[in-house]
Amino acid sequence: MAIYKRGKTYWYKFVFNGITVRESAKTSNRRVAEQIEAARKTQLAKREVGLDVELVTVPTLPDAINEYLEWSLTEHASKTATTRRYKTASKPLVLFFGNKKIDEINPDDVEKYKQWRSRQTKKAPVKKLNKNKRATTTKLLKPATVNKELATLKIVFNHFIKADILVKNPVSRIKFLQENNENYVVVTSEEEKLYLMAASKPLQDVAALMLECGCRPNEIYSLRKQDINLEQEFLFIPIGKTKSARRRIPLTSKAKDVLQQRIKNAKGEYLFSGGRGGFDTDKPIVKLNNAHYGTMKRAKIRSFRIYDLRHTFASRMAMAGVDLVTLAALLGHSRVQMVMRYAHPVEEHKIEAMQKLENYNNTKQRVVS
Repeated sequence: MAIYKRGKTYWYKFVFNGITVRESAKTSNRRVAEQIEAARKTQLAKREVGLDVELVTVPTLPDAINEYLEWSLTEHASKTATTRRYKTASKPLVLFFGNKKIDEINPDDVEKYKQWRSRQTKKAPVKKLNKNKRATTTKLLKPATVNKELATLKIVFNHFIKADILVKNPVSRIKFLQENNENYVVVTSEEEKLYLMAASKPLQDVAALMLECGCRPNEIYSLRKQDINLEQEFLFIPIGKTKSARRRIPLTSKAKDVLQQRIKNAKGEYLFSGGRGGFDTDKPIVKLNNAHYGTMKRAKIRSFRIYDLRHTFASRMAMAGVDLVTLAALLGHSRVQMVMRYAHPVEEHKIEAMQKLENYNNTKQRVVS
C-alpha cells in the first residue's frame, strides 16, 4: 500500500494483476484515503467496476535507464559528455540489479550495491589489456566512482518520480561514500615551464589557457570563435550546469595571444576541433589524456592531472590576494565554499606567512621594551 500526498489531496498506488493502479482518493484525510484504497481494491477484485483508472506500467531498470538516456540526449544536447557519463555509470547498475522493476528496488538493495561496488577493482590499463585480455589490477575503485553511479541511479529514480510512476527514491536514504577531495597538486613555476616546453599542440595551448583563465578542460575544448572577444579582451563560457558556470572571463595578455593564434588557424567554428577520432573539424576534441601523460614523461616531472592546472590557477589567485567571491565567479562556482577546495596555499606561501607573523611579533616586542 502506498498513500502519498499531491498538494493537499491524498493519492494511492497499488499493483493489481501485475499493473500499477494510481488514482486520487479525493480527500485530505489520510485515514479516509486508506479506507478508500482498501474499498477500491475490493471493487477491482470482485469486478464490480471496470478498470477505468489510470494505469502505469513500471519499467525494469534497464528500460528505465534507456528511457532516461534518450531524454538526456535531448535535454543535454549541448553537453554530450553528460549523457555519456550517465551511460558509463549505468552499466554496473544494470549488471547488479538485472531486470528488476524500479519500484521493486529498495534502500537495502541500493546499500548492497554500494558495498558490492566498493569491493571491486579497477579495470587494467588499455596497454595491459592489449597484451593480455585477462589482465587485472588490485586497485579498488575510488569512492568518487561509486558515488557517481549512485548519483546516476538517483537521477533516474527522480525522473520517474516527476513522471508520477514512482513515489519515493530509495537512493535518497543512502549515505554516499566519503571522498578524498584534497588530492590536488599545485604545479610549480618550474614544472609549468618544463611541461609547456614538452607539450605539443593542442595540449600546450589548452594547458596555457587553463593556467591563465582557470577554465575546466571541457570548457576550453568547446570554445568557438564566437565565444572570444579579443577587442574587449574576454572569453565567454556559454554552457554549464548552473548560471554561475556560464560566465565571462577577462583575458591576460598570454591567453589573448594563444586565442588569437587559435582563431587564425581554426578550420571550423571550434578552436580545438577534432571530435573523438581527432579529425572531425565540426566537433570539439574529447580529451587529451594520452598527450598529457606523454608530456609529463618527457618533461620528467611529478605526476598530476590536467584538471590540476585549474586548481593551480585558483591557488595562485588566492595566494595573490584575490578575494574568494571574485575567484568563485571566475571559476564558475555558485558558492564560495566550493572555492575552498582549490584555494590551498603551497608550503612556500605558508613559510612566508609565518615569517610575517614573526616579524610582527618582533616589532611589537621592540615597541613594548
